[in-house]
Amino acid sequence: MDPGMKELAGRVAVVTGASSGIGESFASRLAADGWDLAITARRGDRLRELAGRLAGQHSVQVDVQVADLADPEDLAGLEQLVTDRVPDLLVNNAGFAGYREFAEVPAQVVADLVAVHVTAVSQLTRAAIPGMVARGSGAVITVASLLAFSGTLPPAPLPHRATYAGAKAFQVAFTQALAGELAGTGVQVQVCCPGLVATEFHAVAGRDVSALSVPVMRPDEIVSAALAGLRLGEVVCIPGLADPARMDAVNRAQQELFLTSVGATLAGRYQSA
Repeated sequence: MDPGMKELAGRVAVVTGASSGIGESFASRLAADGWDLAITARRGDRLRELAGRLAGQHSVQVDVQVADLADPEDLAGLEQLVTDRVPDLLVNNAGFAGYREFAEVPAQVVADLVAVHVTAVSQLTRAAIPGMVARGSGAVITVASLLAFSGTLPPAPLPHRATYAGAKAFQVAFTQALAGELAGTGVQVQVCCPGLVATEFHAVAGRDVSALSVPVMRPDEIVSAALAGLRLGEVVCIPGLADPARMDAVNRAQQELFLTSVGATLAGRYQSA
Protein backbone atom coordinates (compact mmCIF):
# COMPACT_ATOMS: atom_id res chain seq x y z
CA MET A 1 0.00 0.00 0.00
CA ASP A 2 1.29 3.44 -0.84
CA PRO A 3 2.22 5.28 2.39
CA GLY A 4 0.27 8.36 1.42
CA MET A 5 -2.96 6.45 0.85
CA LYS A 6 -3.26 4.67 4.20
CA GLU A 7 -5.89 7.05 5.50
CA LEU A 8 -8.14 6.26 2.53
CA ALA A 9 -7.57 2.50 2.41
CA GLY A 10 -10.70 0.38 2.37
CA ARG A 11 -12.92 3.18 1.13
CA VAL A 12 -14.49 3.81 -2.27
CA ALA A 13 -12.95 4.76 -5.61
CA VAL A 14 -14.59 5.46 -8.95
CA VAL A 15 -12.39 4.67 -11.97
CA THR A 16 -13.34 5.55 -15.54
CA GLY A 17 -11.86 3.78 -18.52
CA ALA A 18 -11.21 0.75 -16.33
CA SER A 19 -11.53 -1.98 -18.95
CA SER A 20 -7.84 -1.89 -19.91
CA GLY A 21 -4.51 -0.14 -19.55
CA ILE A 22 -3.97 2.47 -16.87
CA GLY A 23 -7.58 2.36 -15.68
CA GLU A 24 -7.46 -1.40 -15.19
CA SER A 25 -4.16 -1.00 -13.33
CA PHE A 26 -5.71 1.62 -11.04
CA ALA A 27 -8.60 -0.72 -10.28
CA SER A 28 -6.28 -3.66 -9.62
CA ARG A 29 -3.97 -1.66 -7.35
CA LEU A 30 -6.77 -0.11 -5.33
CA ALA A 31 -8.61 -3.42 -4.92
CA ALA A 32 -5.39 -5.03 -3.71
CA ASP A 33 -5.15 -2.24 -1.13
CA GLY A 34 -8.67 -2.97 0.14
CA TRP A 35 -10.72 -0.37 -1.73
CA ASP A 36 -14.29 -0.92 -2.87
CA LEU A 37 -14.71 0.18 -6.47
CA ALA A 38 -17.15 1.48 -9.02
CA ILE A 39 -15.61 0.91 -12.44
CA THR A 40 -16.87 2.16 -15.76
CA ALA A 41 -16.03 1.89 -19.45
CA ARG A 42 -17.77 1.09 -22.72
CA ARG A 43 -16.79 -2.60 -22.83
CA GLY A 44 -19.11 -4.33 -20.40
CA ASP A 45 -17.67 -7.82 -20.92
CA ARG A 46 -14.21 -6.71 -19.84
CA LEU A 47 -15.56 -4.73 -16.91
CA ARG A 48 -17.55 -7.66 -15.61
CA GLU A 49 -14.58 -10.01 -15.96
CA LEU A 50 -12.37 -7.54 -14.10
CA ALA A 51 -14.97 -6.98 -11.39
CA GLY A 52 -15.36 -10.71 -10.78
CA ARG A 53 -11.64 -11.26 -10.65
CA LEU A 54 -10.90 -8.39 -8.26
CA ALA A 55 -13.82 -9.17 -5.97
CA GLY A 56 -12.73 -12.80 -5.77
CA GLN A 57 -9.06 -12.09 -5.20
CA HIS A 58 -9.38 -9.27 -2.69
CA SER A 59 -12.85 -9.64 -1.08
CA VAL A 60 -13.87 -6.11 -2.08
CA GLN A 61 -17.08 -4.84 -3.62
CA VAL A 62 -16.75 -3.93 -7.30
CA ASP A 63 -19.74 -2.30 -8.99
CA VAL A 64 -19.88 -2.08 -12.79
CA GLN A 65 -21.51 0.66 -14.83
CA VAL A 66 -21.16 0.38 -18.59
CA ALA A 67 -21.06 3.87 -20.08
CA ASP A 68 -19.79 5.91 -22.99
CA LEU A 69 -18.63 9.26 -21.66
CA ALA A 70 -19.31 10.87 -25.03
CA ASP A 71 -23.01 10.06 -24.55
CA PRO A 72 -24.77 12.78 -22.50
CA GLU A 73 -27.22 10.30 -20.95
CA ASP A 74 -24.47 7.90 -19.92
CA LEU A 75 -22.46 10.79 -18.49
CA ALA A 76 -25.47 12.01 -16.52
CA GLY A 77 -25.83 8.54 -15.02
CA LEU A 78 -22.20 8.53 -13.92
CA GLU A 79 -22.55 12.02 -12.46
CA GLN A 80 -25.42 10.74 -10.34
CA LEU A 81 -23.37 7.74 -9.22
CA VAL A 82 -20.49 9.99 -8.15
CA THR A 83 -22.82 12.41 -6.39
CA ASP A 84 -24.53 9.59 -4.52
CA ARG A 85 -21.38 7.65 -3.58
CA VAL A 86 -19.14 10.65 -2.73
CA PRO A 87 -16.06 8.52 -3.45
CA ASP A 88 -12.83 8.98 -1.56
CA LEU A 89 -11.02 8.87 -4.90
CA LEU A 90 -12.17 9.67 -8.42
CA VAL A 91 -9.87 8.62 -11.25
CA ASN A 92 -10.67 10.37 -14.54
CA ASN A 93 -8.84 8.01 -16.86
CA ALA A 94 -11.12 7.36 -19.84
CA GLY A 95 -9.81 8.66 -23.13
CA PHE A 96 -8.85 8.04 -26.74
CA ALA A 97 -6.44 9.69 -29.16
CA GLY A 98 -8.22 10.45 -32.42
CA TYR A 99 -4.86 11.21 -34.02
CA ARG A 100 -5.29 12.71 -37.49
CA GLU A 101 -4.56 15.91 -39.33
CA PHE A 102 -7.07 18.45 -38.07
CA ALA A 103 -8.26 19.32 -41.57
CA GLU A 104 -9.16 15.67 -42.13
CA VAL A 105 -10.41 14.46 -38.74
CA PRO A 106 -14.18 13.84 -38.72
CA ALA A 107 -16.17 16.47 -36.86
CA GLN A 108 -17.73 13.76 -34.67
CA VAL A 109 -14.30 12.61 -33.51
CA VAL A 110 -13.47 16.18 -32.48
CA ALA A 111 -16.77 16.43 -30.61
CA ASP A 112 -16.24 13.08 -28.87
CA LEU A 113 -12.67 14.01 -27.87
CA VAL A 114 -13.91 17.20 -26.23
CA ALA A 115 -16.81 15.35 -24.62
CA VAL A 116 -14.61 12.66 -23.05
CA HIS A 117 -11.52 14.68 -22.12
CA VAL A 118 -13.08 18.04 -21.24
CA THR A 119 -16.81 17.78 -20.56
CA ALA A 120 -16.77 14.45 -18.73
CA VAL A 121 -13.71 15.32 -16.65
CA SER A 122 -15.25 18.66 -15.66
CA GLN A 123 -18.67 17.29 -14.82
CA LEU A 124 -17.56 14.17 -12.96
CA THR A 125 -15.11 16.23 -10.93
CA ARG A 126 -17.88 18.73 -10.24
CA ALA A 127 -20.08 15.86 -9.05
CA ALA A 128 -17.38 14.66 -6.65
CA ILE A 129 -15.97 17.86 -5.17
CA PRO A 130 -18.89 19.21 -3.05
CA GLY A 131 -19.25 15.98 -1.07
CA MET A 132 -15.50 15.67 -0.64
CA VAL A 133 -15.23 19.24 0.63
CA ALA A 134 -18.13 18.69 3.03
CA ARG A 135 -16.39 15.58 4.36
CA GLY A 136 -12.99 17.29 4.47
CA SER A 137 -11.15 14.60 2.51
CA GLY A 138 -10.87 13.05 -0.91
CA ALA A 139 -8.86 13.16 -4.10
CA VAL A 140 -9.32 13.41 -7.84
CA ILE A 141 -6.67 12.09 -10.23
CA THR A 142 -7.03 12.96 -13.90
CA VAL A 143 -4.85 11.02 -16.32
CA ALA A 144 -3.64 13.43 -18.99
CA SER A 145 -0.51 13.14 -21.14
CA LEU A 146 2.88 14.71 -21.73
CA LEU A 147 1.35 15.82 -25.04
CA ALA A 148 -0.34 18.54 -22.98
CA PHE A 149 3.03 20.32 -23.15
CA SER A 150 3.74 19.51 -26.82
CA GLY A 151 1.93 22.32 -28.61
CA THR A 152 5.08 23.89 -30.07
CA LEU A 153 6.57 20.59 -31.27
CA PRO A 154 6.10 19.50 -34.91
CA PRO A 155 3.86 16.54 -35.84
CA ALA A 156 6.80 14.32 -36.74
CA PRO A 157 7.66 12.01 -35.11
CA LEU A 158 4.82 13.02 -32.81
CA PRO A 159 1.28 12.33 -34.06
CA HIS A 160 -1.14 14.88 -35.48
CA ARG A 161 -2.90 15.77 -32.24
CA ALA A 162 -4.33 19.31 -32.20
CA THR A 163 -7.58 18.43 -30.42
CA TYR A 164 -6.10 15.73 -28.20
CA ALA A 165 -3.16 17.86 -27.04
CA GLY A 166 -5.47 20.82 -26.52
CA ALA A 167 -7.84 18.72 -24.40
CA LYS A 168 -4.95 17.40 -22.32
CA ALA A 169 -3.65 20.96 -21.85
CA PHE A 170 -7.13 21.84 -20.57
CA GLN A 171 -6.87 19.04 -18.01
CA VAL A 172 -3.59 20.45 -16.73
CA ALA A 173 -4.82 24.05 -16.42
CA PHE A 174 -8.16 22.88 -14.98
CA THR A 175 -6.45 20.85 -12.27
CA GLN A 176 -3.95 23.57 -11.40
CA ALA A 177 -6.64 26.22 -11.04
CA LEU A 178 -8.90 23.87 -9.07
CA ALA A 179 -6.05 23.01 -6.70
CA GLY A 180 -5.81 26.69 -5.79
CA GLU A 181 -9.53 26.81 -5.01
CA LEU A 182 -9.34 23.70 -2.82
CA ALA A 183 -6.34 24.72 -0.74
CA GLY A 184 -7.07 24.07 2.94
CA THR A 185 -10.17 21.90 2.32
CA GLY A 186 -8.47 18.53 2.76
CA VAL A 187 -9.30 17.64 -0.87
CA GLN A 188 -6.47 17.01 -3.34
CA VAL A 189 -6.52 17.16 -7.12
CA GLN A 190 -3.78 15.90 -9.39
CA VAL A 191 -3.21 15.64 -13.12
CA CYS A 192 -0.89 12.81 -14.14
CA CYS A 193 0.98 13.30 -17.42
CA PRO A 194 2.69 10.10 -18.59
CA GLY A 195 4.67 9.71 -21.77
CA LEU A 196 4.45 6.48 -23.74
CA VAL A 197 2.75 3.65 -21.87
CA ALA A 198 2.43 0.03 -23.01
CA THR A 199 -1.36 -0.16 -23.40
CA GLU A 200 -3.96 -0.73 -26.14
CA PHE A 201 -4.33 3.06 -26.43
CA HIS A 202 -1.63 3.39 -29.07
CA ALA A 203 -2.69 0.35 -31.08
CA VAL A 204 -6.24 1.70 -31.25
CA ALA A 205 -4.77 4.99 -32.46
CA GLY A 206 -2.84 3.14 -35.17
CA ARG A 207 0.64 3.63 -33.74
CA ASP A 208 3.25 0.95 -33.02
CA VAL A 209 5.17 2.15 -29.97
CA SER A 210 7.58 -0.78 -30.25
CA ALA A 211 8.99 0.88 -33.37
CA LEU A 212 9.89 4.05 -31.48
CA SER A 213 13.33 4.50 -29.93
CA VAL A 214 12.03 5.94 -26.65
CA PRO A 215 11.32 4.26 -23.30
CA VAL A 216 7.83 2.90 -22.70
CA MET A 217 6.43 2.59 -19.17
CA ARG A 218 4.06 -0.03 -17.79
CA PRO A 219 0.56 0.98 -16.65
CA ASP A 220 1.28 -0.10 -13.07
CA GLU A 221 4.25 2.28 -12.99
CA ILE A 222 1.95 5.17 -13.88
CA VAL A 223 -0.42 4.19 -11.08
CA SER A 224 2.43 4.00 -8.58
CA ALA A 225 3.65 7.43 -9.64
CA ALA A 226 0.20 8.99 -9.35
CA LEU A 227 -0.45 7.59 -5.88
CA ALA A 228 3.02 8.54 -4.68
CA GLY A 229 2.47 11.99 -6.19
CA LEU A 230 -0.59 12.46 -3.99
CA ARG A 231 1.54 11.70 -0.95
CA LEU A 232 4.08 14.26 -2.14
CA GLY A 233 1.38 16.86 -2.72
CA GLU A 234 2.12 17.14 -6.45
CA VAL A 235 -0.60 18.82 -8.48
CA VAL A 236 1.13 17.90 -11.74
CA CYS A 237 2.62 14.39 -11.66
CA ILE A 238 5.00 13.53 -14.50
CA PRO A 239 6.08 9.92 -14.01
CA GLY A 240 9.16 10.20 -16.21
CA LEU A 241 10.42 13.53 -14.85
CA ALA A 242 13.50 12.93 -12.70
CA ASP A 243 13.92 16.56 -11.59
CA PRO A 244 10.66 18.16 -10.34
CA ALA A 245 12.41 21.54 -10.39
CA ARG A 246 11.79 21.56 -14.15
CA MET A 247 8.04 21.66 -13.56
CA ASP A 248 8.55 24.38 -10.97
CA ALA A 249 10.44 26.37 -13.62
CA VAL A 250 7.56 25.97 -16.07
CA ASN A 251 5.13 27.23 -13.43
CA ARG A 252 7.32 30.24 -12.64
CA ALA A 253 7.68 31.08 -16.34
CA GLN A 254 3.91 30.97 -16.81
CA GLN A 255 3.35 33.16 -13.77
CA GLU A 256 5.95 35.67 -14.95
CA LEU A 257 4.42 35.74 -18.43
CA PHE A 258 0.99 36.44 -16.97
CA LEU A 259 2.11 39.06 -14.47
CA THR A 260 4.27 40.96 -16.96
CA SER A 261 1.62 40.92 -19.69
CA VAL A 262 -1.52 41.73 -17.76
CA GLY A 263 -1.09 45.52 -18.03
CA ALA A 264 -3.46 47.66 -20.06
CA THR A 265 -0.74 49.17 -22.27
CA LEU A 266 -0.54 47.80 -25.78
CA ALA A 267 2.89 46.37 -26.57
CA GLY A 268 5.03 48.53 -28.81
CA ARG A 269 5.33 46.04 -31.68
CA TYR A 270 1.57 46.07 -32.11
CA GLN A 271 1.37 49.87 -32.02
CA SER A 272 4.00 50.23 -34.75
CA ALA A 273 2.35 47.55 -36.90
